[in-house]
Amino acid sequence: MPSSVSVLLYSSNADTRAQIRLAVGRSPAHDIPPVTFVECATLPAVLLALDTTRFDACVLDGEAVPAGGMGVCRQIKNEVFQCPPVLLLIGRPQDAWLAAWSKADATITLPADPVETAASLATLLRA
Repeated sequence: MPSSVSVLLYSSNADTRAQIRLAVGRSPAHDIPPVTFVECATLPAVLLALDTTRFDACVLDGEAVPAGGMGVCRQIKNEVFQCPPVLLLIGRPQDAWLAAWSKADATITLPADPVETAASLATLLRA
């Protein structure tokens, strides 16, 4: 088992990034190693991070501006070799069909419920 897992966290909103870090805590589940977050606030930072670092999962904010997480998700799923699984944060449950279009592996709605956030991320990290 690795000593930690690496998660790319993308949101243009610092409060959203803090909310996700707080929801996940040190680890999303007892069988998952501690999480190391790499935070990005812009699309260029996301693309650079994915080009230079291996991630176990990505958490993308569908409400980010100007590059929304849904478009970012679709782009990285199409362009990044062996793209890590993506947990997409959506603003409302009705956006689930857009998340499917973006090729997200899982979704949660904002504001993030800590139990749901941790469970969804843990499921992706186990896969």
